[in-house]
Amino acid sequence: MRISSFAVIAAMSLATTVVAQERKIQRADLPPAVEKTVAAQTQGATIKGFSQEKENGQTLYEAETTVNGHSKDITIDANGALVEIEEQVALDSLPSAVKAGLQAKAGDGKIVKVESLTKHDKLVAYEAKVQTAGKKTGIQVGPDGKPLDHEE
Repeated sequence: MRISSFAVIAAMSLATTVVAQERKIQRADLPPAVEKTVAAQTQGATIKGFSQEKENGQTLYEAETTVNGHSKDITIDANGALVEIEEQVALDSLPSAVKAGLQAKAGDGKIVKVESLTKHDKLVAYEAKVQTAGKKTGIQVGPDGKPLDHEE
């Protein structure tokens, strides 16, 4: 069976539309429950901005912050529940198994940034930005430094 190029392009456009629903918003646009969580989670932080996105039909809000010189992004659902925290960590501060797992996945690339990923108050992964031949890619390992069954 042959799929027309129009159908392929239409499907790709739809996929792009689903992914590209993030938009920048102002703090005043946050629902009251989200604002309450933002206020509690950003004490002592410098707020860089806010965004709203739809993911799997769910509206999520993200606060981008800087705390003590490193990035910390907080994702909150429309009810004010904390969904995810991505916080920059120093490569040298990681447990040796995590550092080794990231280095193994990075191969010849240079790890330029590492973040811990916490979902629903549980550390689920470490994510690194790797630069190889001028291109940046993302890699992840579990909290134990082992490869993940799926990306977080």
